[in-house]
Amino acid sequence: MLDKPYCSATLIINRRIKFSQLVNPQNSFYLLKMKRLLLPFYLAITCCLSCHRPKVVYIQPLGHVEESTVNLVKAAVEKFYHYKCIVKPELSSTNDILADSKTRYEANRILSKFNSNENTLILTEQDIAVVNPERHSKEWGIFGLGYQPGTTCVVSVFRLKQNASIALFHDRLIKVCLHEIGHNFGLPHCTSGDTRCLMRDAKGSIKEVDQAQVFLCPQCRKQLCSGSGICL
Repeated sequence: MLDKPYCSATLIINRRIKFSQLVNPQNSFYLLKMKRLLLPFYLAITCCLSCHRPKVVYIQPLGHVEESTVNLVKAAVEKFYHYKCIVKPELSSTNDILADSKTRYEANRILSKFNSNENTLILTEQDIAVVNPERHSKEWGIFGLGYQPGTTCVVSVFRLKQNASIALFHDRLIKVCLHEIGHNFGLPHCTSGDTRCLMRDAKGSIKEVDQAQVFLCPQCRKQLCSGSGICL
């Protein structure tokens, strides 16, 4: 297997088309013809690059996160999604991502600040919150949040640790991380009714998290495979 995937394409167009014809906005015939000629090559290159894109999830500790916590998540993601995990150096929490109360961090601000083209799971030990109109709350504490689809998600261990043994905390953390990465890969909340599926909407309830298993129902597996090409 090549260390660095590559893709090459050779475009051969036999018919000569004058540059003045291409740039002339009135001559739409030639522009349309060029689009039709180049579109198959563009699609082929895009497909090739997509197929060979490295399957990597970066774990970004935000503030101090216990090494054992990071290693646990790394192993769980690699085992479940078959993506390689690379841990990035710890970043300091900054005031620009604080919620308005200044007592915790705003999850959407975290996602916006660290969003990139790389699959990134942000881990923090700080409490995180979002605006929740349904609960009439400007700072509704949450376990995690992820773009759907997208490349960035954030998980806080703050609420997962509460009233939990080490084993229970680890179980919760793994399921929430896999859940948010599932959103990044395009999975919505599960509607199958299978209470074991980790993509169920926890609705802010730790009991829902505890009820789920490290498991995707057949409906979610099928959607993940067809939508993102991740066939578990």
